[in-house]
Amino acid sequence: MAAERVTAWRPSVPGVSEVLHAHFTEHAYPAHVHEQWTVLLVDSGGVDYTLERERQQAVAGRVSVLPPHVSHDGRAASAGGFDKRVVYVDDSWLPERLVGAAVRSPALADPALARAVSALHPRLAQPGEALEAESRLALVADRIARHLGTEPTGPSGRDAGLARWVRDRLDADPVPTLQDLAAEVGAYPSHLVRVFRREYGLPPHSFVIGRRVDRARRLLLAGEPIAEVAVAVGFHDQSHLTRHFRRVLGVPPGRYRSSAGR
Repeated sequence: MAAERVTAWRPSVPGVSEVLHAHFTEHAYPAHVHEQWTVLLVDSGGVDYTLERERQQAVAGRVSVLPPHVSHDGRAASAGGFDKRVVYVDDSWLPERLVGAAVRSPALADPALARAVSALHPRLAQPGEALEAESRLALVADRIARHLGTEPTGPSGRDAGLARWVRDRLDADPVPTLQDLAAEVGAYPSHLVRVFRREYGLPPHSFVIGRRVDRARRLLLAGEPIAEVAVAVGFHDQSHLTRHFRRVLGVPPGRYRSSAGR
């Protein structure tokens, strides 16, 4: 019996319909189409497939991008099977005009892109990490678009002001999604991430985490319970606060709070 394994879920990230992790040895996909873009990273083995009647191969360590509404199939390239991770995204991340280029050259030989896609997946699986997942996906989509021959652009001549506007909106409660912010100004999410990083030296999700940790510090020193502080400042739960608090300050929230009595 083949040891086929599949894990799939829908993350709370706008424009992402599904994430799929799978190991296949004998299963072969029949010809089919998706409504969304398929961003495929093969971790081991390889996948032979036909995309609009052209034979292709997805190999380990390389990202392949399959466009929506274009027929493709898939099967293991060798007896050992393959491991893959897939993100399905809509055209708010990758516009329809890229379809032709993706049909012609779906495999992108870019180690940095492969690392970025690999790093995206854990964030898509973490509750409370939607903004970071959005930021990472924005940069992945931007890099894919550059490979496929276009560079997403946004409002020009006012990037510093745009970055400040994003900063002010990120201070709101609840924190808006990058998709919402982009829709408000007619920009791509990747453009917002680029101008924000250029202006403030860090991506939007890191800014939000820093602000939340700052607010948590004040509440902890006022004696508030850790679990209540976590929710009050916007973290998913106490463990979510603890992970980021320790990363920023080097100690867990409880030890930080107890230091006030020394």
